[in-house]
This record gives sequence, structure tokens and C-alpha cells, in this order.
Amino acid sequence: MADTHDLQEFLLFAIALAKEAGTMIKEATETRMSGTGNQFLAKYDNPTDLVTETDQAVEKFIKNRLSETYPTHRFIGEETMAEGVEAVFTDEPTWIVDPIDGTTNFVHGHPFVAVSIGLTIGKEPVVGVVYCPLMNELYSAAKGQGAFLNESIRLPLFQPTPPPLGDLSQCIISTEAGSDRSPEVIDKKMEMIHTILRQKQNNGKQAHSIRCTGSAAINLCTVAKGVVDVYWEVGCWEWDVAAAIVIVREAGGIVVTGSHQADPSPVNIFSRKYLAIRGAQDEKSQLDIAQQMWDIIPEINAPRKPVPGGFEP
Repeated sequence: MADTHDLQEFLLFAIALAKEAGTMIKEATETRMSGTGNQFLAKYDNPTDLVTETDQAVEKFIKNRLSETYPTHRFIGEETMAEGVEAVFTDEPTWIVDPIDGTTNFVHGHPFVAVSIGLTIGKEPVVGVVYCPLMNELYSAAKGQGAFLNESIRLPLFQPTPPPLGDLSQCIISTEAGSDRSPEVIDKKMEMIHTILRQKQNNGKQAHSIRCTGSAAINLCTVAKGVVDVYWEVGCWEWDVAAAIVIVREAGGIVVTGSHQADPSPVNIFSRKYLAIRGAQDEKSQLDIAQQMWDIIPEINAPRKPVPGGFEP
């Protein structure tokens, strides 16, 4: 594990890099708004899973800067993996990057768009930066150093003591439809949302409401802020969550499995199933909320290839 000084160096570098990447995203957004470009296409012939020239350009920029600055570090990126590069997970410092989390938002000009830059060392997420350039919100954290909004506002926003966590009926819960719209996936997700919102007398949890930003990284950051109580999603990827997991944890939250099988241990970042609970006055109340979610989460398949050193299906 790197010492505190190293983590601070890596964090400052990632913040500066995210800001540069954010400038690219802003400029590309202005270009899209003017009607002069940016082409986009569907991945894997899936019209709900989009990639743009900007995704590819931003990832190439970040990857090149990382390789120039830290030539011995490893890299896992969304667009790199889409090109067929196989991920291998080791104890070596590994940057895990999503150049644009919220690509569909980006295509539509919706502002919930983020660049996500995470670092693992010893297979543990230890540095995370999520920058939302269209809203000028930068979330950052390093292990043991706290989490911050725009480098100066400590998270969660509720200080010095977060509100208590009691029952799902008192929670705002964030989730997403995701890009897999096959009946066996989307129908179960919609039924889960119904269960979360339905009246208790009709076998529901009657939560306060549901929120969707269209970005896993931003959803997790709202949990870190403390303005969303729970985030659950099945089907996103390690580059969507690696950075924000550090931010949630440093803000006092927990991130565990989003599977139907309860497991209070830290989530495997390659599992594609995530459940985050905001900071609270004690871990027991967080795990109580997690258990209430596990009790209603359906079994949903989120297939992936094995990740040597990281995940075996």
C-alpha cells in the first residue's frame, strides 16, 4: 500500500487530469449544441448503450497522460475494454477510468455527465475523482483523507453528524434502468422499483422516492453527499464505480453487494452489482438498511468474462 504522501500525490494528479478531461467534455458539448458534430454509435448493436468520439478521445488523453507520468502503473478503461483488451487485476497500482459516465446524457445535452478516475493499490480502491464539468462539481477522496466537494467542502454535507438511518420508508433511493432492456432484466428492475415505492399494506417499502441521474458515478456521489440514502444498481461496470466507491467510503458510507444474496463485506468492484448506503451514526443502521434491500432484491443476471486476479463468475 502506498503511504499517505503517495496517495496525496496521486489524488492531486487525478484531480488535475479530471479537470483537463472536463474541459474536453465541455468543448465537445458546446460543439454538439451548435449542431456541428460529435458522432455517436451504439455499442454491440444495443441502441441504449452509446459511445461517442468524445468518449474515445477523452480516454485516449487520460491513458496517455497516465502512461507518461506513471509508466509502471496498469490501466483499465471502458473504451479500451470495448476494443477487446482483456482486463487483468493485480496488486500493482491500477487506474480504472470512465471517460464519460453518462454518455446518453452527454448525447442529449443533459448535464449529469462525469469523468471518473479511480486508482487501486493492492486490489483496493484508494483514490477517486469524479468531475461533473457541466455542473462544475468535483468529488475527490483518498483513503484515510476524507472526501470533498470542489476540494474544500467536506462530505457528507450534513456535519458534524449525519441524520439517523431507520427504515427504507424514510429513504430516497437511487437506481437506473441500465442498458440491458431484455425482459428478464428490465422487468425485474421495474418490479423492484414498484416494491420500493408501493404502500406497505400492499407488500411494499413505501420509500420517499426514486432518483435517477443516468450516471452510476454521480449516483454514488449523491450518496457520499448524504442527499440520497441508498443507491442500488445491477449491470454497470468497474469503471463506473471504482472512483466513487472511495468517495462514498471516505464520506462514511458503505458499498456492498447489490446481489440478492446478503454479504456485508466490501463489494467486489468487478461484480456488476452494487449497493451503497450513505454515512450514518453507526454501521449497524447502515447494514440494517442494506438488509432491508437484500430482502427484496430479485435475482438478476449480469454476465461478464472472468477478470484474472479480480473476478470469477
